[in-house]
Amino acid sequence: MVEKFHGELRSLKRDVLEMGYLARDMLQRAVKALETRDVSMVESFDRDKKRLADQDHEIEQKCLRLIALYQPVAKDLRTIATALKMNTYLYRVGRYGKDIAVLVPDLVDTRDSGRLADIPLMADLTIGMITDALTAFEREDLSVIQDILEREEKVDALRYDILRESLDCMKDDGGSITWCTDCIMIARYLERCGDHACKIAEKVHYMVTGERIEIR
Repeated sequence: MVEKFHGELRSLKRDVLEMGYLARDMLQRAVKALETRDVSMVESFDRDKKRLADQDHEIEQKCLRLIALYQPVAKDLRTIATALKMNTYLYRVGRYGKDIAVLVPDLVDTRDSGRLADIPLMADLTIGMITDALTAFEREDLSVIQDILEREEKVDALRYDILRESLDCMKDDGGSITWCTDCIMIARYLERCGDHACKIAEKVHYMVTGERIEIR
């Protein structure tokens, strides 16, 4: 019985990681499509969103089933609880990726106001945070997320830089309002994804140590 439970627990972790990498890749592809103005790259997002929603439901059902059947305690229970919370955060990351992708067709012929340069930098930082949070969950290795707060602070600073510069640009050039507004929204989406990466890191820390921390 114990061996069967731990096999199912490992399967649950694999499912969470699969969902996590899908959500991360949706975000990554959306930003790449924005950089290249490649509308074809966003065609799969409706399908990916559906897959993400299915994974969300399946993981939740697996978690509840494991709790009901095996009544786990200690670290095993913390792992299941972490999977449940990560499920929510990862779904939101994927949704933000889709939200960015939705903007791409409208921006294909829009003049770049100059704010685009900071978007990929924000995205690289955020995607790195998500990747490391998933690695920490998979390996139960907290060392890869030790500096996640510093990276989150850089993401926050970039978001406010984009906000200020975009507002200045809109004042100087009324024709840039649409583009700058979208840049502000995209920066906000990326900042929220960084927040979700921090929340995942908090839950993984609790899973591994039994101690609760607040990263931000």
